[in-house]
Amino acid sequence: MDLGVHFPNFTNPGGDAAIAAVLASTAKAADEGGLALFTVMDHYFQMEAVWPADNPMLEGYSALCYVAGLTSRIQLATLVTGVTYRHPGLLAKTVTTLDVLSGGRAMLGIGAAWYEREHVGLGVPFPPLAQRFARLEETLQICLQMWSDNDGSFNGTYYSLAETLNRPRPLGRARPPILIGGMGEQKTLRLVAKYADACNFITADVDVVRHKIEVLRGHCERAGRDLDDIRITVTSGANPGADPDEFLREAERLSALGVRHIHLRALQPDPAGFVARAAEAVLPRLAEI
Repeated sequence: MDLGVHFPNFTNPGGDAAIAAVLASTAKAADEGGLALFTVMDHYFQMEAVWPADNPMLEGYSALCYVAGLTSRIQLATLVTGVTYRHPGLLAKTVTTLDVLSGGRAMLGIGAAWYEREHVGLGVPFPPLAQRFARLEETLQICLQMWSDNDGSFNGTYYSLAETLNRPRPLGRARPPILIGGMGEQKTLRLVAKYADACNFITADVDVVRHKIEVLRGHCERAGRDLDDIRITVTSGANPGADPDEFLREAERLSALGVRHIHLRALQPDPAGFVARAAEAVLPRLAEI
């Protein structure tokens, strides 16, 4: 099992002028500490359910390209891009750019989008939920085509592309891996079974994760896919440095279910220190689970 970190909060004691330095130090701590994945938000506004909407929020892929230039080995992704935020062709091009500039370290994290206020605020269309899921499936198909040898057209219900030309190609492998975020049992997990290399459950509750994995297993069976081909990840609000033994016991319970990655939320006011302490406290033993 391995560990990653999510950077969700750009509000810090140094104010806006310190955002770049805090983001940089946290990403470097994750890279040097041996973490497997570094993610940022992909939102226009801060999530009002957690912090005030007018708190600082960077554009996700610009932030990741900045991080790419400061790190050398850690994988990079948004957690996660809402399907409504970018046209699918532009999204594939953006993730490819991150992949090339990072030396092949990009992952596409994507979901159906949910935050209506930021869409209305910036004038971005926010279609009904059923349509967002249909657009999500077409977007996944478009990205896969743009990362293939097929430069031809794509004609869907919502998107039509005359050419799926995408140069340069992603580096080091056929395409960036795809992570679909969310826990919806009828639509999200069906798309995970059909298209994804990884999924993320926004909870580390063992009972909830167990149930979601069983639902995903059923979708995989119907899709003719092996569940073991999908990397199951969970997002945890834990602080491993506070009680490493308890964190590792929880990791063992999750691992027994098939979870292979725990994603932490970096805590202000010292996210770099949080990451460094977590890596030192649990990574050697976590790698043995």
